[in-house]
Amino acid sequence: MRARSIRTTGAVAASAALAVAASACSAPDDGKGADGAKDSAVVGIAYEPETLSPLLGYGKDGNSKIFDGLLTHDADMKLKPALAAELPKVGDGGRTYTYELRKGVKFSDGKPFTAKDVVFTYETILDKKTNNASKTELDALKSVEAKGDDTVVFHLKYPYAPFAERTVLPIAPEHVAGEQDVNKGDFSTKPIGTGPYELVKWSKGEKLVFKANPDYWGGAPKIKNFTMAIIKDDDVRATRLRTGDLDGAILPPNLAKTFKGDGDKRTYAAKTFDYRVVTLPTGNKVAGDTAVRRALDIGVDRKTMVDSILEGAGKEAYGPVPTDSPWFTQGTERTFDAAKAKKILDDAGWKPGKDGIREKDGVKASFPLWYLTGDKLRQEHALAYASDAKKLGIKIEVQSGTWEVIEPRMPKDAVLAGGGSPADPDFDQYTLLKSSLAGDGFNNMAHYDNPTVDKALEDARKSGDHAKRQAAYDTIQRELVKNPGYTFLTHIDHLYVVDKAFGDLSTQVEPHDHGLASGPWWNVEDWQPKK
Repeated sequence: MRARSIRTTGAVAASAALAVAASACSAPDDGKGADGAKDSAVVGIAYEPETLSPLLGYGKDGNSKIFDGLLTHDADMKLKPALAAELPKVGDGGRTYTYELRKGVKFSDGKPFTAKDVVFTYETILDKKTNNASKTELDALKSVEAKGDDTVVFHLKYPYAPFAERTVLPIAPEHVAGEQDVNKGDFSTKPIGTGPYELVKWSKGEKLVFKANPDYWGGAPKIKNFTMAIIKDDDVRATRLRTGDLDGAILPPNLAKTFKGDGDKRTYAAKTFDYRVVTLPTGNKVAGDTAVRRALDIGVDRKTMVDSILEGAGKEAYGPVPTDSPWFTQGTERTFDAAKAKKILDDAGWKPGKDGIREKDGVKASFPLWYLTGDKLRQEHALAYASDAKKLGIKIEVQSGTWEVIEPRMPKDAVLAGGGSPADPDFDQYTLLKSSLAGDGFNNMAHYDNPTVDKALEDARKSGDHAKRQAAYDTIQRELVKNPGYTFLTHIDHLYVVDKAFGDLSTQVEPHDHGLASGPWWNVEDWQPKK
């Protein structure tokens, strides 16, 4: 999970107006879209990034369009070379990773890419002065050195099994980003990279406009102009797709199905690790009570949520690991049992009042639950959760707001959040559950504090042995049954509807983050123009 991704599907939610300017689809200088040139495309996404600087976290899981990492993922999520000429050579018992770099690569400003840019990128991210909330994901990295222009060696503190996955992180140019304040410089809005596309314009809350990099080392993209329209409201996104303003869009299940009979559109379902979860902050007298947490964990009807909200496009969630993952711990599924949930509350002293709402020691069993305004899936999950809770005698007040409204309330108010990363369980669980990260931005939003979980997270992170790692993650999943801290609800499939004129496209297994560089446009640089 990205350090800030649990709150969004891409990073910070856009404060977009409901009607994104139509110029995103038609103005020549913006890259003509839907009804424009055949070699242009416009897609609708729900969120925009907070920054476009990889030094501050942008694109850290790869596939950033503007940048490349040393490695990247293929359609099956297997690692393959990008800026590296080949996969790394691993030595010293898993403590060194040596990369030979691709020669002749240039940044979009024409300057050469070298090993010094790799060293600069990783050292800057790890610098305490850099505001990158994801730097804990590089905890294993001791140092990185350049050996000439074409070789980079990473030295690790311990054998960190998924380290190669962390080298999909985009590489920034030292000659540009190194000459300005990493946290405040304009590199975060005017990036320069080695990727297949260059940023033309970023109208915050409206659109990101890209043009093909003619000198891209992988070959110039045939889609010359690519625009991402930021449309926060699901209904508006569907309407604009229907009217031809968009060539494609991410949509919730209830809206995606309305295009089923449209012969000009094709729907793509991407399998994901993306979950929807309710944070139960320790700082709330009700949500932080273990009995309340356990009761809610078995007193919510996950299957009905999958069937009615997701219309089958997903599965029940009992933790960050999907039930069909080899990392999932069998036996930690929670059977829906409202009667047992009520007994847990009774035994803990939470007794029903005259109004049906439980009380204990003068405290009403009630707390707020926030969701992001305009996100229909989160809204429906929140309302269903509150409805099930009410049947147990717990009153949940569902409210919506922007992240600017929600963030300061997170230590005491529950949030309908999201997260999930397919690459390795460490990427998601460490930032979600580590007690030392509580209050660190959007890490550990529930302020979860469990010494057994903390130790297991460290054991799993620092072991190169798969069996030992599996045992540690088994421990974590069993602890989440004893004291949830979060109520995991569903793992959702991502649905995209795209104009058939672009041919038969593909999707990858996706993380929580989706829309910006996921979906069928994960490899837009390989798309063929409209037929």
